[in-house]
Amino acid sequence: MWKLLSQTQKTTCHLGEISCCCNLKTDFEMPPPAVPHGMCLKVINDRNMKGGMGSETNPLRFMDQDYNFLQEYCLRSRQRFVDEFFPSDPRSIGEGLLDPDVMARVEWIRPTVLYPNVAEFIVETVSRFDYAQGNVGNCWFLASVGALTFQTKLLHKVVPDGQSFSHKYTGLFHFRFWRFGKWYDVVIDDKLPTYNGKLIFVRSKTYNEFWPALLEKAYAKVCGSYADMHTGRVSEALLDFTGGVHMHYELKTAPSDLWEIMYRAYQSEVLMGCETPPGNEKRLPNGIILGHAYTVTKVHQVMSGKNPVQLVRLFNPWGDSEWNGDWSDKSPLWNTVSDEDRKQLLVHENGEFWMSLKDFLKTFDNMDICCTCPDFLEEKSACRWISKYHHGSWVTGSTAGGCMNHPDTFCKNPQFWLRISEFDKACEQGQKNVLVSLIQKPDRRHRRNAAHHGIGFCVFAIPPEMRSEGKFGSSFFSTRKPVVTSGHFQDARQVMKFFRLEPGEYLIVPSTYYPNKSGEFILSILCKNEIHIQKDTERMEKDFLVDLGSSEVSYTEKMDERSKTKMLFRQYSDQYKVVDAEKLQQLLHENLLSGNKNSEGFGLDSCRSIIAMSDLNVTGRLCGPEFIRLWNRIMTYKDIFYSMDSSKDGVLSLNELQNALEKTGLHLNEDILNLMFVRYGGASEQISLEGFICLVMRLNCMARIFQRLCENGKITLDESEWIGLTMYS
Repeated sequence: MWKLLSQTQKTTCHLGEISCCCNLKTDFEMPPPAVPHGMCLKVINDRNMKGGMGSETNPLRFMDQDYNFLQEYCLRSRQRFVDEFFPSDPRSIGEGLLDPDVMARVEWIRPTVLYPNVAEFIVETVSRFDYAQGNVGNCWFLASVGALTFQTKLLHKVVPDGQSFSHKYTGLFHFRFWRFGKWYDVVIDDKLPTYNGKLIFVRSKTYNEFWPALLEKAYAKVCGSYADMHTGRVSEALLDFTGGVHMHYELKTAPSDLWEIMYRAYQSEVLMGCETPPGNEKRLPNGIILGHAYTVTKVHQVMSGKNPVQLVRLFNPWGDSEWNGDWSDKSPLWNTVSDEDRKQLLVHENGEFWMSLKDFLKTFDNMDICCTCPDFLEEKSACRWISKYHHGSWVTGSTAGGCMNHPDTFCKNPQFWLRISEFDKACEQGQKNVLVSLIQKPDRRHRRNAAHHGIGFCVFAIPPEMRSEGKFGSSFFSTRKPVVTSGHFQDARQVMKFFRLEPGEYLIVPSTYYPNKSGEFILSILCKNEIHIQKDTERMEKDFLVDLGSSEVSYTEKMDERSKTKMLFRQYSDQYKVVDAEKLQQLLHENLLSGNKNSEGFGLDSCRSIIAMSDLNVTGRLCGPEFIRLWNRIMTYKDIFYSMDSSKDGVLSLNELQNALEKTGLHLNEDILNLMFVRYGGASEQISLEGFICLVMRLNCMARIFQRLCENGKITLDESEWIGLTMYS
């Protein structure tokens, strides 16, 4: 049986110059940009991703704020920037972080006001010793910052060059983070929360240096508030600084060659962090803090007398409270090494300390390594790692099937086909060749409100005789065991597994622990061989996402029914022999929904839309033949609705909806089906009769418009045509 492991106990601690710019006095509140609605924004983002945006060299604009545009505007208008999307008020600090009395006295002050003429973004160089943690439990973030300071290339990726409080200063700064598959450029103003003239959160040990506080503010904006940074995992920020590969090690079951892996990692472009066991920041007699995150800053081997000793250097982001055991700053064991090693390695009382690998494995709970490429995993290798990733979703009632404890629904989960080519001779060495990572995306703007489901994945071998099939059903999984799993399910942001697969075809099934848990995810696969990966729905090639098939369903009227239809038209039409939206609404309620307890009724706007989609003459009313054709369609959809309502509860589940749509002649791919269910199912996650009728008519109408007007899979419309088609439908 699969088990779900909670991450609650794993959470760490509570932890040059343009003259006119010198005279900028006025705070400038930039009006929020006109943000398009969700589906349009999704289309824009998808197109941007396909066009290369969202990469580290071409990041997306977080909250659609353009740094270059804002900077130029502020320079021209001689005003200082004020960020309306992260305002200088209690909302940006968040609830529960500060006492009400303190919150009431918080002042947001620019560094140039705190320290006029001497404020600096960076004093000399960036260092892990520059800062100390403030009044928010984000040691996990600051430990990651400490690791970032070692990698100049990664640091400049996160902290773009050319920012200062002098040259072109407008009170505007920007930073870059990787968030769930995309790089974002994050804009902030430089107003920082203070109390009695001192910074509340991270502060620099050099009084006039502000890069740590501004970096923290930008990350707080991404998370939702400063309070949303309270407690976390060190791997989260490490990944957001690299956007690459994440390796996680439970130190109690660490591989025998862990030190060699760490040593190679240290020599590569990687970030390393680790965490102590849970303990609510309790300080142990040996100086280590429980429930706390540390930075791994170096690995080194020394000769103690004639014996080699493997050492790990760690940094406490608090800037104090060091390990006091073997190989600590005052340990007599340093007298057993050469004078050169002692002078080069030993630095006293700065929050950084050494310990042996043996003590490291005993004292710490887990370790994370994040990098852009996992070449360090093997000592020597001439092969190149290849990465692929897919964005997917679990949708309640459709693709949220739960783990293998639920055999009837497990097959509903998204399925990804993976083909591994024959090994190159240079890549044959080593036992492991595949790294699979599953990341669940947050469902809320604020980090601490995001619901984390228990997640995991299974990998199955596909027999040669079954490689031409589409999505596998329950019979496939009932007779097979996975060749690899991610282990126990975890309610974490990410799970990963490093393993070996022989050349062949495989099926990767990511899932939540429980069924019917909606969410979005990123599935990443890295392999030392050439790989090909497809989602199950991509294997069935079709010309259009919506296959209309024979969607013009026919309704066979009997003579008496035809007479009744004509009678209905005469009863509800006006003196001009037409039916308008108000009359159609009355007709539907009295003749279609009468006695239906699950119905909320047809809204007037829905009736206007139905008429627009049935009105061949664009008059806003239906004449006799148009009405009869519409009524026949409605009666057909009603019959299909009730015939597919297998539970006889008067509504359709997503599975029943899929069957009903196919009965009408509409064949949708999974993504469109899920979107329709979200649009017409609402919070109840069920489709009513009126919802089904509106859905089928609109889907049929829009698909036919596209297929009628398209050339080479695209349509071209001018603005008038676009507005006409979308608004009158």
